[in-house]
Amino acid sequence: MDAIKVVTGAGPVGWNVATQLAQAGQRVRVLTRSGSGPDHELIERRRVDVSEPAALSQALEGADAVFHCIHGSKYSAEAWRRELPDAEQTVLAAAGGAGAVVVFPESLYSYTTPETGMVETGPRDAQGGKRGIRTALLAARQASATPTVSVAASDFFGPRVRTAHAGDRMVPLVLAGKRVQVVGSATIPHSFTYVPDLAAAMIRATEKPELWNSVLHAPTNAPLTQRELATAFATAAGLSAPKVSAIPGWVIKGLGIALPDMRELAETLYQFQAPFILDSTASEQLLGLAPTPLPTAAGQTVQWWRSQG
Repeated sequence: MDAIKVVTGAGPVGWNVATQLAQAGQRVRVLTRSGSGPDHELIERRRVDVSEPAALSQALEGADAVFHCIHGSKYSAEAWRRELPDAEQTVLAAAGGAGAVVVFPESLYSYTTPETGMVETGPRDAQGGKRGIRTALLAARQASATPTVSVAASDFFGPRVRTAHAGDRMVPLVLAGKRVQVVGSATIPHSFTYVPDLAAAMIRATEKPELWNSVLHAPTNAPLTQRELATAFATAAGLSAPKVSAIPGWVIKGLGIALPDMRELAETLYQFQAPFILDSTASEQLLGLAPTPLPTAAGQTVQWWRSQG
């Protein structure tokens, strides 16, 4: 029988990975604490706490690839530092015992000088806060005896992407004809990754052992301003261009004095105050993939949001 593909987590990345694998005829096992996940005849959903080594090892029996798509319980450096390193080491150990490669979705936080443009060979040695934690996680994967692939992507949009700059902070407002308020600037170019393209890249990476133990970039379209992306959603929905304004960085930093969530957001303001551009050209050639054209991606995103009422 074909080996099983294991997906940990059923958020937007894990859900898209599991769905694409099943649609391609692969047997998939989704591991979550709640037993959630896509409904498909080739998808087995199990209630598993992946922080428990014994339970995880049993759940990885028969697997040749693990897609580790679980993130921190909160968007904070404290939560990431407390949860992520140990969780990844548990997954790496269990996957190594099963003889499976582990694929991670990765952010761009570790890039040392993102303002100069980000390529696969660029330096990834950012320090402090959430950026430093991502740097340490990448180093630990590189040092692991278990083969890994990290597929880096920029801010997500697409089906099932809710809590994101291009998720619930943008698309529902566009569809309701309301003003969209973005952070930092509405006119500076920024890369946005369509989450099904990230899932496709993660899957393809498992099929190419020559790419293991590397960092790849998810196929990502040319950068857009936040105003241009909001307009793309409006066009896909058959609506007029939305009104878009920006919340200045100084306002977000000021609110961060009293509000922890705003303080965490302020830490990443640099991504929206200067060009933040992910170049995926080299990875697209290595993987044999290309990003979904923006009109199609925006249309699929709008369709999913409308299906949610």
